[in-house]
Amino acid sequence: MRTNDFDYYLPEELIAQSPLLERDQARLLVLHKKTGEIEEKVFSDIIDYLNPGDALVINDTKVIPARIIGEKVDTHAVIELLLLKELGKDEWECLSKPQKRLHIGTIVTFGDGSLKAEVTEILPDGITHVKLLYKGILMEILERLGTMPLPPYIHEKLDNQDMYQTVYAKNYGSAAAPTAGLHFTEELLDKVRAKGIEIIPVTLNVGLGTFRPVQVDDVSKHVMHTESYVLSKDSCEKLNKIRANGGKIFAVGTTSTRVLETNRSKFDEFTPEVSETSIFIYPGFEFKGIDNLITNFHLPKSTLVMLVSALAGKENIMNAYKYAVDNKFRFFSFGDAMLIID
Repeated sequence: MRTNDFDYYLPEELIAQSPLLERDQARLLVLHKKTGEIEEKVFSDIIDYLNPGDALVINDTKVIPARIIGEKVDTHAVIELLLLKELGKDEWECLSKPQKRLHIGTIVTFGDGSLKAEVTEILPDGITHVKLLYKGILMEILERLGTMPLPPYIHEKLDNQDMYQTVYAKNYGSAAAPTAGLHFTEELLDKVRAKGIEIIPVTLNVGLGTFRPVQVDDVSKHVMHTESYVLSKDSCEKLNKIRANGGKIFAVGTTSTRVLETNRSKFDEFTPEVSETSIFIYPGFEFKGIDNLITNFHLPKSTLVMLVSALAGKENIMNAYKYAVDNKFRFFSFGDAMLIID
């Protein structure tokens, strides 16, 4: 299976540059995975496909204002860091540029000097480990000094940073938003609950994998970076009960999917854990954790296109993406949505 098998044509003008003010009014492409049938709806219509006794699994991670720009203490050279993952004791994995200006022991200062970073390790592909030096609460400092780490294909400034957070974002830790969830509003979630659908949270902190393309020709040779996740006892009990009663599990986004599929690959039923995942889902994968998926439209040749192809079939996905392009759907993080359903 080749990476080029998951390529498709996308005009640049279809890449959404800003979010809709009314989140749940995005367009929704409904793909029936067994037949390949396509329907066109509005995202708020998603509730019509959910039935009492089903589960809606959300990723309640919260995006860190992780892009910080400072200068080297000695030379005043401008340095940008994108914080990806906390390694413990205020040491962080980050993307740095220009990395060539950094060496072990380099000190970078940000803003008024209330935050500094000392380089502790230089790794390939722009990855750098730094020790953050500060007094007070780190997230409060980042809220003041940092900005949202928008993907590189978004060129417009985001005036309201909250639009890159889901309305249910709770646990800081991600370098990117779980974007399928951006379409939900509090009002829509209330309607979901009122219909008898259980909303179940998991937490996966989105990290480096979001920023790394597949760089090998043979799909099976690609190595995913690890991301940390939490699956609570309460969530597991609800998921197992819904499964036992014949309800369907709708994952909101590929991140929620990766948590559930990682967990079910290890246990006979959903089991509480705090762990990491490097699961790579591509055609041939046997799904055990989810039934249906709410997602966005993903980059050509990406691991996420491979994941949805594993769930719905590559031919169905490529047909659906061609339909979306032909009918001028909006693509990627701030774009329209897809529901993959039986």
